[in-house]
Amino acid sequence: MSPPSPSTPSTPPAPTPPGEPTGHTDGSAPPEWTVGPDRTDSPRAAGPDRTASSSPGAQPGRADPAAGHDRAQGAPPDRTDVVDLYLRHIGSGRAVMGRVMGGMAEVRSEGAWIHADDGRRFLDFGGYGVFILGHRHPAVVEAVHRQIDTHPLASRVFLEPVAARAAQALAAHTPPGVDFVHFVNSGAEATEAALKLARAHGRTSVITTRRGFHGKTLGALSVTANPTYQTPFQPLLPDVTQVAYDDPADLEQALAARRDRACVVVEPVQGEGGVRIPRPGYLRQVRALCRVYGALLVVDEIQTGMGRLGTWWGVDAEEVVPDVLLAGKGLSGGVVPIAAMAATAEAYAPFSRDPYLHTSTFGASPIACAAALAAVRAMEEENTVARAAALGLRVLAAVRDVCAPYEGGLVREVRGRGLLIGIEFAEEQAVGELLLEMIARGVLVNHSLNSTRILRLTPPAVVEETALDLFLTTLAEALRSTAERMSG
Repeated sequence: MSPPSPSTPSTPPAPTPPGEPTGHTDGSAPPEWTVGPDRTDSPRAAGPDRTASSSPGAQPGRADPAAGHDRAQGAPPDRTDVVDLYLRHIGSGRAVMGRVMGGMAEVRSEGAWIHADDGRRFLDFGGYGVFILGHRHPAVVEAVHRQIDTHPLASRVFLEPVAARAAQALAAHTPPGVDFVHFVNSGAEATEAALKLARAHGRTSVITTRRGFHGKTLGALSVTANPTYQTPFQPLLPDVTQVAYDDPADLEQALAARRDRACVVVEPVQGEGGVRIPRPGYLRQVRALCRVYGALLVVDEIQTGMGRLGTWWGVDAEEVVPDVLLAGKGLSGGVVPIAAMAATAEAYAPFSRDPYLHTSTFGASPIACAAALAAVRAMEEENTVARAAALGLRVLAAVRDVCAPYEGGLVREVRGRGLLIGIEFAEEQAVGELLLEMIARGVLVNHSLNSTRILRLTPPAVVEETALDLFLTTLAEALRSTAERMSG
């Protein structure tokens, strides 16, 4: 797989009606979607196709022959109606963003591909880290179907075997001694469970890292160090301290002032913080400091775990054993939402003694646990973690090659580990421009919620060679077009 030349020609984008709102509408500080006073159009995602198909059937940016099937399955024939429904019942901000992205609705998916209601398909290198196994992995889908046909939700009166087997499967891959599993429905809920568990141990002071992201429910938001999200909901949890990431000295100072009453929440790599990779040994130092000062260590692996970094967990690279480990995203198998808080026997003791201390109606549901169990087994059978490590090295090297002509100008740095890769730009506007250029050419990527100069790539481990070539060609075209716009 060789990176394409940045000079690959592309068709100029088709203009769309002026006056479309730009930028995020949720109060965050996103990358700008426009450049210069002349850029008032909505994204070129609605423009004509500029890509070649990487396989038979539907082509990125072109009509999918199965579109008729989508419509027969209930896909709306008029995309304007979907935007209108969002506007009237879900929220104006989301409706505006949908329109900015071209007004398309996603209606079908498989592997590395998402299909829209207008017949086009898109290569999914975004997905917020959920789709390490791709969309609708057959083994996970089959397990979920089987569970639906037998027992999708439990009474919560009797023991439920699927949850027990899923916990056993997950614990087989967690760090040594992290054997107890509490299933929840989302990553934010996993964070909430960890914070409550810490309080049950008397650790009422929480230390988090700047740019860390741990969710947006009230407790999780308290340790998500971004005032854009926090300010509208203050006061949040008391006694929360922010320290610099990858700075053991700063952490030690905070711990020394909170001996035996602190809980430290940290990510092995900051995903939403801009794919920030700490120096080797950082996590070991954090673990050692927590022992010295009697702090509970919570490692948030919601995005970085389940093979995303080329190891089962980010802590594996330094053989760190946390008191509590948070899992999610990839645990779903890309099919049914589920997350988990895993802990050592000592840390988990309060929840172990009293099963009603922290509960959820839908937590550990049979249908979700069937998905998690199937996901873990599929990863074992398909050697997903090793594949993610090898594929990640290749993709990172190829992305660096494609970005090389723009380093020192448009691009500041390309960094990553496994299949979590970030491209840092000199200006926020470049992120929005490139994201829209990529969508216009049939490839989905993401920005980072806590770092607005970063374009984030989270490709699945199941991506094929032709799709990788398409991605690199598209990235080269989009970079060239973005550079031209930014310099013009």
